[in-house]
Amino acid sequence: MPSGARTQYSPPWGNASIIGVAGSSGSGKTSLALAIVASLNLPWVVILSMDSFYKPLTPEQSQAAFRNEFDFDAPDAIDFDVLVERLQAIKQGKVAEIPVYSFAKHARLEQTTTIYSPHVVILEGIFALHDQRVLDMLDLRIFADADGDLCLSRRLVRDVKERGRDIEGCIKQWFGFVKPNFYRFVSPQREIADVIIPRGIENKVAISMVSDQIRRTLASKSAQHQLELQRLGQIAEESPLSPNAIVLEQRHQLQAIHTLLLDPATSKEDYIFYFDRLVTMLISKAIDFLPFEPEQVITPQNRMYMGLKGSADMSAVVILRGGSVFETGLRRTIPDCRTGRILIQTNPKTGEPELHYRALPPKLKTDGLVMLLDPQMSTGGAALMAVRVLVDHGVPEDRIVFVTYMAGRVGVNRVLSVFPEVRVVMARMGEDMEERWVETRYLGC
Repeated sequence: MPSGARTQYSPPWGNASIIGVAGSSGSGKTSLALAIVASLNLPWVVILSMDSFYKPLTPEQSQAAFRNEFDFDAPDAIDFDVLVERLQAIKQGKVAEIPVYSFAKHARLEQTTTIYSPHVVILEGIFALHDQRVLDMLDLRIFADADGDLCLSRRLVRDVKERGRDIEGCIKQWFGFVKPNFYRFVSPQREIADVIIPRGIENKVAISMVSDQIRRTLASKSAQHQLELQRLGQIAEESPLSPNAIVLEQRHQLQAIHTLLLDPATSKEDYIFYFDRLVTMLISKAIDFLPFEPEQVITPQNRMYMGLKGSADMSAVVILRGGSVFETGLRRTIPDCRTGRILIQTNPKTGEPELHYRALPPKLKTDGLVMLLDPQMSTGGAALMAVRVLVDHGVPEDRIVFVTYMAGRVGVNRVLSVFPEVRVVMARMGEDMEERWVETRYLGC
């Protein structure tokens, strides 16, 4: 593959499965969605409520809402354009900002919630199967069926306890809007559902059937992702080392440090001391890629010196747990560096890297340099996922520097074939597929 060429890659969450659950108000859609999540017993499954996508109200509409005279149970009340946009972002593996709607205030709030990297999204709402654009993205269509009197009693309890409504207003809404709109808009969705589930969470057989179907879909996507990683590995083996793979110059001092770090007889205290010293060298090399601009100063000798100063902020993201061994050296080099955390672990059954946790610094995408810290890069799977997380959060590729003590050629090429503008700074080239040991020596566990 030519240097700088880009290979396509989609992470495990790049094609999220979206399950739609529709039904009458009070039919138990949320409880059913929660029961499916509990039955799956899997991470990366989220519930997305269509209630978040009610349109902002005008002052006149808001006054009508407080009089229980605004129709929230018609399709026009839902901002389907924003819903479709957010679902498309989730389907493509990108960050989706979800609106927050206050029923007490009948208004959309300024803050949002974030959805990122789910493998399964359960979209629940009375119109989950209404818009064709949404239907085209669904992997499974479910209709929750329930008796009308039961729906009314559930709605009364919910609105009085959770939304601060009075019983008279709830009944007014029910007979004025909810019940007639059910027959006009909601009930027809039953005809296009793949599965109709009566009795909600009591229907254990249906819930188990749905869960099994989702598991089969996830297993198929997992197998596709493993093939994708294998394909990238083959490309990496056949490609020359990218010029963006930067190895520190192997001077005598650095070779002496390598000797101490690789010697099992080196004490833990000396190992930590020299590893921290090496990290400062790696961080110093990475800082070379921070944007600089000319800066003029007057020296103590009253002479003019034309130098440089950093023209942008920088931050670092630690890949847990190994990347934590870089933090002492990072603080010695850049004491005020903003840091974040990503937890990526390899599934022992499939060999796939899995994203379990992320806490990224604020304003990350405006930084001039973002360092990813991990002491070893073996297959490159975790590194590939970590870079993708940063890119999905708006960090330009050419501002990302992956800093590592050692890496194999195949792992480095696997990352740089997908993200050719990223730079990898390492202290030395190691063996391909080498087992992790650096953090174990450093942490002593």
